[in-house]
Amino acid sequence: MIVQIFGTKKCKESRKAERFFKERRIGIQVIDIRQKEISPGEFKSICNSVAPEDLINTEGREYEKRGFKYMKFSIIEELLENPLLFKTPIVRYKGKATVGYQPDIWKTWVE
Repeated sequence: MIVQIFGTKKCKESRKAERFFKERRIGIQVIDIRQKEISPGEFKSICNSVAPEDLINTEGREYEKRGFKYMKFSIIEELLENPLLFKTPIVRYKGKATVGYQPDIWKTWVE
C-alpha cells in the first residue's frame, strides 16, 4: 500500500498527513508541489474524487496576491499553472483522493 501526499514542506496539515500514515506503517510518496507540479493526468484522477473548486486554497497568500477574490477565472487552468493555489495536503490512494487533513476518511482506506 502506497499513498501519495501532495503538499509543501511548510504546510502543517501536510506534515500531519505524513505522520498519520507513518504511525500506521503505511508507505507514502511525498510530492512537494513547489518542486514538482501535479501533472494533468494526476489532476484528472484527483478530480474524479474532489471537485476542482474544492482544490483551490481561497485563504492562501497566492490567492490573495493574484486578486482572485474579486475576479472570475478558470480554476483548472490556474491550478495547473500555479500549484501554490492548491489546498493541501491532497492525498491519493488507488482511485480515491482527499483534500485537507481527513484522518477519518484515511482510516477507512487503511483498515
